[in-house]
Parts: sequence; C-alpha cells; structure tokens
Amino acid sequence: MATKTAPINMRVEPSVRSIIDAAANLLKVDRTVFIQTAALREAHEIIANQRDFLLEDKAFAAFEEALDAPAEVNEGMVDLLSRKSPWE
Repeated sequence: MATKTAPINMRVEPSVRSIIDAAANLLKVDRTVFIQTAALREAHEIIANQRDFLLEDKAFAAFEEALDAPAEVNEGMVDLLSRKSPWE
C-alpha cells in the first residue's frame, strides 16, 4: 500500500532558491529531498533541545533535590481548582 504524501508549498526569493539548488546539487539530491532533509533535521534538533538537557554533576544534584522536595501548596491554585466551572 502506498504512503500518502501531503504538499507543503512555499515561496522564496530567487537567490534563496539558487543557493538551495546549489547545495542540493552538491549532495546529488533534488530540491525536495534537500529541503525535507534539512527541515526534518532542524525539527528533530529543536524538539530534542526542548526535551533533553545536560547538567554538570553539581547542577544535576540540585535539580534532583528540587524534584524530590515536597510540593509547595499554592493557595490561589487550591482556590481556583475548588471553584465550580462556569459551564457547570
């Protein structure tokens, strides 16, 4: 069974297209493959940077200590979450 594809259309300045085409030609791929590969690589990096992070040992110990500490009660949140919803 064939995989469906979804179009992504974009307009760029001719100079941008020329640079993209030159880079794609150097890698011996077409423009679509080049743009897909570059965009996917960037997307993965952005997602990883939001999810994964590294800490030095001292900073990691402080991070773990903060996670293990009991949660502080926020009276404003307690009040808000105990109220009846406007639609109820």
